[in-house]
Amino acid sequence: MTEKLLQYLWNYKVFNHFDFKDLEGNSVEIVDFGKWNTNAGPDFLSAKIKINNIIFAGNIELHVKSSDWIFHNHSQDPNYQNIILHVVFQNDIEIDEHKNKNIPTLELKNYIDENVFGKYEKLISGNQFIPCENIFNVNKIPVNFHEENVLKKLEEKSSEFEKSLEQFKNNFEAVLFHSLAYSFGLKVNAFIFKQIAESIDFNTILKIQQNQAQLEALLFGVSGWLENPADEQMQIWKREFDFIKAKFNISDLKLRPKFLRLRPPNFPTIRLSQLAHLYQQHQSLFSKVIHADSSYELFEIFKNVKASEYWNNRFNFGKISTVNQPKMLSKDFIELIILNTVLPLKYTYHKYHNEEITDEILNFYKNIPAEKNSIIDDWKKLELKITTALESQSLIYHFKNSCEEKNCLNCSIGFKLLKES
Repeated sequence: MTEKLLQYLWNYKVFNHFDFKDLEGNSVEIVDFGKWNTNAGPDFLSAKIKINNIIFAGNIELHVKSSDWIFHNHSQDPNYQNIILHVVFQNDIEIDEHKNKNIPTLELKNYIDENVFGKYEKLISGNQFIPCENIFNVNKIPVNFHEENVLKKLEEKSSEFEKSLEQFKNNFEAVLFHSLAYSFGLKVNAFIFKQIAESIDFNTILKIQQNQAQLEALLFGVSGWLENPADEQMQIWKREFDFIKAKFNISDLKLRPKFLRLRPPNFPTIRLSQLAHLYQQHQSLFSKVIHADSSYELFEIFKNVKASEYWNNRFNFGKISTVNQPKMLSKDFIELIILNTVLPLKYTYHKYHNEEITDEILNFYKNIPAEKNSIIDDWKKLELKITTALESQSLIYHFKNSCEEKNCLNCSIGFKLLKES
């Protein structure tokens, strides 16, 4: 038993029965269990209890053992002066202060099903994929579980975008560029790509975006790749970069992307060239993204994006590859961009303008296939049917925010598994 688990059981009223009696044998009716307080002070605020036909209003403090009241020095703390009930799992000593003030003590150990302890122990111990793997039941997934998780993720992403919008003076187009750069960088280069994007005044991007060679030159130059040209094309890019650098007062700062642990199609050279082509191809990219009414329309925006011809038979500068074909954005990569950048920004944009489009955004997720990765593979082993991005995004979010953290007491699935037999 832990104090956190005891608070959880009290908050969600997970008891065998509610015929509570205090240590004196008096019946204790819990009129209001109180509001769970996660800040300093008593555990439950604004509670109400009824003893001997008298209703008392105040706060309730919970402990695993009654002696914890002393060990936690609550007697000297003015925050604990309005306690109307001391709830403990085990009463190991009598608290004189409570006896003198007629504060009742309620011992809970006989009101809690022993199965709860076994289930909780299984949740917090072991190294399974998810803590509740051994007792997981597909039927315990709550209604609207996936919708709620995706909306939580959207709200979190929206908060990040709002900070960026404040930084860049509500310029949604610039924020889209920065966020797309982050997505194109994948895990290895995400932050570096975002730094590259943010180091360039977005107005400069708008002024040269019709010329893909200049866009590539700018991105490659800021990445520090054009200092020693290895072939004629690199020399062209270097001349373009030197011109752009002087004209638009580009910083001397070099932000060097990484190649380590990346498959060649994901090399930063390829991804930055594709990003340049995306902006050369779509002069009003932000408008097209915001006004797209379906996942199909969004996909159409990205489907023809590819690296420039130089990269047809290369993955790095000056090195000819045996593979000779256009470096297009893959279907999976496009869907990743839509899920992690485009839809969260659409959500933020409409929220910013006080427009309610929750159902429409969720429909986008429902019409995109589920992602394929190791987390989803492990969920499928638990007999979950995962066919849409709504489900995969929800389960990835839940795994990272609840399961990995073993935050089972704040998990809606964990709640059902603990409460129900």
